Amino acid sequence: MKYYWKYIKPYKLYFILGPILMLTEVAGEIVLPKMMSIMVADGVGEMAQGLGVGFILTRALIMLGFIALMITGGIGGHYFSIRASVYFSSDLRQGLFEKVQKFSFKNIDNFSTGSLVTRLTNDITQMQNMVRMLLIMAMRSPGMLIGGIIMACSINARLATILLIIIPILGGIVFLLLRTAFPRFRAMQKKLDNLNNGIQENITNVRVIKSFVRQDFETEKFTTANDDLMNTTLRALKIVVTTMPIVTLAMNVTTIVMVWTGGHFVVDGTMDAAELIAFTTYITQILMSLMMVSMLFLQMSRALASSSRIKEVLSTEVDLTDDDAKNKDLTVTRGRIEFKNVSFKYYTDKKENVLTNISFTAEPGEVVGIIGTTGSGKSSLVQLIPRLYDVTEGEVLVDGVNVKDYSLRHLRDGVGMVLQKNVLFSGSIAENLRWGDENATDEEIRAAADTAQADMFVQNFTDGYDMELGQGGVNVSGGQKQRLCIARALLKKPKILILDDSTSAVDTATEAKIRASFYTSLKDSTKIIIAQRISSVIEADKIVVLEDGQISGIGTHDELMQSCGEYREIYYSQVDKEKEAV
Repeated sequence: MKYYWKYIKPYKLYFILGPILMLTEVAGEIVLPKMMSIMVADGVGEMAQGLGVGFILTRALIMLGFIALMITGGIGGHYFSIRASVYFSSDLRQGLFEKVQKFSFKNIDNFSTGSLVTRLTNDITQMQNMVRMLLIMAMRSPGMLIGGIIMACSINARLATILLIIIPILGGIVFLLLRTAFPRFRAMQKKLDNLNNGIQENITNVRVIKSFVRQDFETEKFTTANDDLMNTTLRALKIVVTTMPIVTLAMNVTTIVMVWTGGHFVVDGTMDAAELIAFTTYITQILMSLMMVSMLFLQMSRALASSSRIKEVLSTEVDLTDDDAKNKDLTVTRGRIEFKNVSFKYYTDKKENVLTNISFTAEPGEVVGIIGTTGSGKSSLVQLIPRLYDVTEGEVLVDGVNVKDYSLRHLRDGVGMVLQKNVLFSGSIAENLRWGDENATDEEIRAAADTAQADMFVQNFTDGYDMELGQGGVNVSGGQKQRLCIARALLKKPKILILDDSTSAVDTATEAKIRASFYTSLKDSTKIIIAQRISSVIEADKIVVLEDGQISGIGTHDELMQSCGEYREIYYSQVDKEKEAV
């Protein structure tokens, strides 16, 4: 409840009114059979004397009044219960989404994308259904059960004792079914996670699948996941299928026993026919309430499986927060970067570091190149600057202040970053570029695009900057996507600009123009360029060479050619390849 109270509290009036109004409906259902039996018993006798018409009409009008009250209560109860469940689930979904938005990269690594999608959609829907059903049935079913038992006992206590045998048996059966249901529903949700993962991966990478002619393989893989979900779902829903016939059989058998036994009581005069009719109605209500309770518990069993998955997200401790920040109002003003004996690993239980004992500085306005073999830790290094991850040991300082002492917002506002995987979102080109500055004018957007060498190809589109991009920017080329992402970062006017191999799909001439523009448009900003090609960093003020997570050399191109064997090896391997290409 501690996870959900804040989503219930704003709508607690609905949560209260729904069940209370359902009690109005219950009261009518409890009273009406008794009134009917009295009307039949007394009315028939009075009609035999010619006096019963007025009596029956009066009772009928009273019963119609109760029916009107029941209808009002039932409609009101359902109305407020539905509103409570829908508002609750909407706020819970919002809260869950906001929690995911606060996750660090490390937190996100603990959940698959498909799993988070399932939790935000299907699991929330299960919670909504449970809340709605609980508010409708929580008072109604117990009210009918207790009221029915009381009224049945008031009519014939001896006959009502049969219920003492039936109810515990039904309760035991439902309990055993629920124990089986919970793990099956949880397994079903996990299979749904797997299916969502596959669907997302397949649709996102459909061009790769087609280019490698892997449609048949992916179809077979989807079929396997789909059949796995189907079989797990059927296995879980067998509980529901089993419950209904068992409870229905028990209801029918009990009704037959009651009518048979009650018939003997009517014959021997211990109860009249009208009382037997009312008694049978109450027995039906009691058994129906038991059926509703069993269905409620089954729904709760499924919802509890979803609830535990939702709580896994809500209870996840976000490892990157502003709680310990000492200068939350501080902003990045110069862009000086310093690494002090930094070591880093993604998982604390791993023995080996991804980065070990990294120390260097980048002065404001400098261009710093970072180069190294694949897996040397280049991307991991720059992700420590905006605190996408936290260092394991040592410090990363920006403008002389530990990055942990900035608020995440102010720190990241001062850093423009173009990651290896260039991502654009559904919407126009202008809307995507305004991620860098939501208030940017059309002239500023075009200037940033021109700096990133993107304006020319955008102008060639029919709709220009109003052209709609598909999800992920699928309707532009890799090089165009990279240049649009650079333009988006430039619009931030960051004090620190990080380009993580973000010109790999751009030809060398265009890349040279982009680098040259940095000296004019971002001359006071610190530029960090990660590259595979030495030509991308050869003119940098400082080049950091990484090898196996450690610095093997720092200096200009000429200095490293003299002092760093790893750098020379990379340089000559690329020069030889260029000669072979020629």
